[in-house]
Amino acid sequence: RDWYPEDKAVQNYIFNTWKQTVQSFGFKEYSAPLLEPLEVYAAKSGDELANEQTYAFTDRGGREVAIRPEMTPSISRMVEARRQEFAYPARLYSIANFMRYERPQRGREREFWQLNVDTFGADGVAAEAETLQLADEIMKAFGADTSMYEIRVNNRELIEEMTRNYLGLDETKARQLVRLIDRKNKLPADTFTASAWEILGSDETVAKLMAVFTAASINNLPAELAARGAAGQVRELFAMLERLGVLSARFDVTLMRGLDYYTGTVFEVFDTNPENNRSLFGGGRYDGLVGMFGVEPISAVGFA
Repeated sequence: RDWYPEDKAVQNYIFNTWKQTVQSFGFKEYSAPLLEPLEVYAAKSGDELANEQTYAFTDRGGREVAIRPEMTPSISRMVEARRQEFAYPARLYSIANFMRYERPQRGREREFWQLNVDTFGADGVAAEAETLQLADEIMKAFGADTSMYEIRVNNRELIEEMTRNYLGLDETKARQLVRLIDRKNKLPADTFTASAWEILGSDETVAKLMAVFTAASINNLPAELAARGAAGQVRELFAMLERLGVLSARFDVTLMRGLDYYTGTVFEVFDTNPENNRSLFGGGRYDGLVGMFGVEPISAVGFA
């Protein structure tokens, strides 16, 4: 896409609003290369992003490289390289361009610019609450009120407990179900139910899954699932958000966030206008990603 002066003025307004808001929360700016080794994304971002959506090629030195499709693996690599020099929690942000080879659609082109916000070395729900508060403040900085958007929240540990303990699935079927639920709102109801039955194999187990979907809040989950540890984390998060005045958050058990590296809270900010009823941005906790570079893991939570 070409950016003429009138387009650049709008872009600069967006970027400056992002910068002012994240800097008010104490975040510091960084940058990273446009090219990374392909293996960084193959190991950390999931098959679809690495194999189907990445602009990848062999350079003149015979190296398999890719134009960055996202920033999280890059900043995780950077933190690993200087992990002993950072003062934690380390609040870091960047505004950069990326490319994904996917079907262009309204509001979504193959090259795009993105704000990336990450906090490293902060354990516990408080860091997740701050991240959601920042997401909420960004929306308000552009003039939105809480009737215009909502922050949908789930937890990957809760998803793990649902698939493994509540539904009794093995790793392969659990992964298949997570990917199916991630597409739930894009599929006709009967198609979703039929696909779920193929994975779960019985009407009884499908009925248990559907009982989970009826939960409008964390307290409405089936008792067997609500009593587990991850549900307690979600309750604590929502109590903290209420104290922070974040009124736009709600629990959504169907929110999966497709990337494989998430380990705890996941969230997405949705436009509630019927003309643009879609996810605007999202993120979550990904504590294991820095450890994939061969060092001790560092907890991390962020969004883009």
